[in-house]
Amino acid sequence: MSKQTYKVGFFFRRQFTMAAAEAPADIKNLFKRYSDDSGVMSVQNLHRFLIEIQKEKNASLENAEAIINNHGGDSKQKGLQLDGFFKCLFSDVNPPLDPKIGIHHEMTAPLSHYYIYTGHNSYLTGNQLSSDCSDVPIIQALQRSVRVIELDIWPNSDKDDIEVLHGRTLTAPVALIKCLRSIKEHAFSASEYPVVITLEDHLTPDLQEKVAEMITQTFGDMLFSPSESLKELPSPESLRKRVMISTKPPKEYLQSKEVKEKDDTKKEAEQDDIDEEEDEDEDDEEDPKSEKKAASEYKRLIAIHAGKGKGGLSDWLRVDLNKVRRLSLSEPELEKAVDTHAKEIIRFTQQNLLRIYPKGIRVDSSNYDPFVGWMHGAQMVAFNMQGYGRSLWLMHGMFRANGGCGYVKKPDLLLKAGPNNEVFDPTANLPVKTTLKVTVYMGDGWDKDFDQTHFDTYSPPDFYAKLGIAGVPADEVKKRTKTMDDNWIPSWDEQFEFPLTVPELALLRIKVLDYNLSDKDEFAGQTCLPVAELRQGIRAVPLYDRKGEKYSSVKLLMRFEFI
Repeated sequence: MSKQTYKVGFFFRRQFTMAAAEAPADIKNLFKRYSDDSGVMSVQNLHRFLIEIQKEKNASLENAEAIINNHGGDSKQKGLQLDGFFKCLFSDVNPPLDPKIGIHHEMTAPLSHYYIYTGHNSYLTGNQLSSDCSDVPIIQALQRSVRVIELDIWPNSDKDDIEVLHGRTLTAPVALIKCLRSIKEHAFSASEYPVVITLEDHLTPDLQEKVAEMITQTFGDMLFSPSESLKELPSPESLRKRVMISTKPPKEYLQSKEVKEKDDTKKEAEQDDIDEEEDEDEDDEEDPKSEKKAASEYKRLIAIHAGKGKGGLSDWLRVDLNKVRRLSLSEPELEKAVDTHAKEIIRFTQQNLLRIYPKGIRVDSSNYDPFVGWMHGAQMVAFNMQGYGRSLWLMHGMFRANGGCGYVKKPDLLLKAGPNNEVFDPTANLPVKTTLKVTVYMGDGWDKDFDQTHFDTYSPPDFYAKLGIAGVPADEVKKRTKTMDDNWIPSWDEQFEFPLTVPELALLRIKVLDYNLSDKDEFAGQTCLPVAELRQGIRAVPLYDRKGEKYSSVKLLMRFEFI
């Protein structure tokens, strides 16, 4: 027990008793069940607990003995007492996702079979209009296992070199060569699986040739550049420590430039996006006249061709069995497309790559709901990695799966047609496959990571937890605990059940807030976890700040069961 004093005005003080973290009743009952009459949990009984409650089927007696040795076990009685048992469960060695399984998805399928951790305008340090361009956010993205880096490349003012910047804005440029060198240095610092550089190309053929020279000299043998158009995308496993270039073929620069010169006024009027991105894509069929002008070496380096082609959405989504490609759609384009062409999108993404990017009015670098793309098979849901908030937390959660390598295998229901050649319908009323039962016991660590008056000037915080499922529409739900008043160590001890029709796509969202009667409730931590990889049993769940950085001490004690 300790006391905290809060100053109220000049003359008054409020004093609150600070109790130490205590094991919840459920933990005490489990300890009693698995311990002997002397109040000690033996190696054998801890082993039983790991198998029966924690569902760790491969746990050994040696594992149980190591836990006892590392968590204050009684050397004479060779077992754990209640305090040691509680501390073990509520420690960093007992996370909700198993760090030992690492990369465990099949990695030999084509790239189109994976969700790929994708950045948008990866070089921007802040907003889309006036922030600096730099290689620093690129490095930070790669260190988080982001596997797709986007660079907008433009001629410099003298038209003799290449810069990276957000075109037609006030963003300050950074040299392309600096970005390329940083990508080379940090590409595989967090994951050995391939990095894709998507180029938003605004260059003349002579500068495209210069880009080709830069890329070739920078990456050398790391570069994957097939000699002919790919009929099937290679696998992540076959491309370990390789870099790929994806952009539209160079002749399209000439075609889109002609269109732009003829129709500049119209484009400005219709400009829903600050930069048009792939909306400038034209027909990607061969044009001999344009080919003569094209930067041939630059074209040779393109591993994944991008482009919409002629016609409308039905034409863009047409599958060519002899050629794979990447199609880019803006956030509003996708929202419209799923209303009319949902099945075609899913079929297209079984063989080809679909990239989604934020609408241009998101000048604050905010993001959108990634599940619209994910549940229709889109592999590259491009996000502003500096756009902190709920959407980016979902992105972080998705890519905690599969060892955090930046590639997550899409569920089979998005990859295979049914018996009548039908494809997955994310809006269908499907039967419940499983129910996730979640117990939120308690939280701790805020008093170590925050100042005494961070949440409330006059008293300890009033914490409550919000839980929810993000996934297909039928599975999405939000719930919350009661509020624990004036307590740094809230003990909620509440249970929630989440019926899931597509657990393969579900993410468990958790957020803790401090209740304020007269103001907005204050953020106190969050996390997002892939349901398919949750470890059953009682787990210590670390929380993260708004930017996705893990707090040193703040965590929740929770239990996960599939019933």
